[in-house]
Amino acid sequence: MNKIKIKIVDFDANFSDIEYIRSKVFISEQEVPVELEWDEYDKVSTHILAYYDNKPVATARLLMDGHIGRMAVLKEYRNRHIGKNMLKFLVNIARKKSINKIELSAQEHAVEFYKKFGFSVISDVYMDAGIPHYDMKYIG
Repeated sequence: MNKIKIKIVDFDANFSDIEYIRSKVFISEQEVPVELEWDEYDKVSTHILAYYDNKPVATARLLMDGHIGRMAVLKEYRNRHIGKNMLKFLVNIARKKSINKIELSAQEHAVEFYKKFGFSVISDVYMDAGIPHYDMKYIG
């Protein structure tokens, strides 16, 4: 039986789960200022939640322009292929929406992870919320 289930969710209806995961990963763990975590794109993005044994443990969003972002997996659930499955799920959503340009902003430590799944670095390093990042594009 597959312990991981991923689904598209309504942002408002699932805000408490999304908020818990993103706050734990970005605000508590990575010390991203709370005012930088929530933005105007949240209301208009496609959000997903990943469940492990029916517990929400990861989230991410897809903007209308094909930008994948806010991908977060709770620390105790990392290295269980959840991120890989979420990334494939988001790429498939983008394809179904006929979005041809899929990009993301990767934290420096995650660049190699994204490369394994068809993304290439397209920028120099830059700082975002005090964390080194690279822009990446899906090549496939």
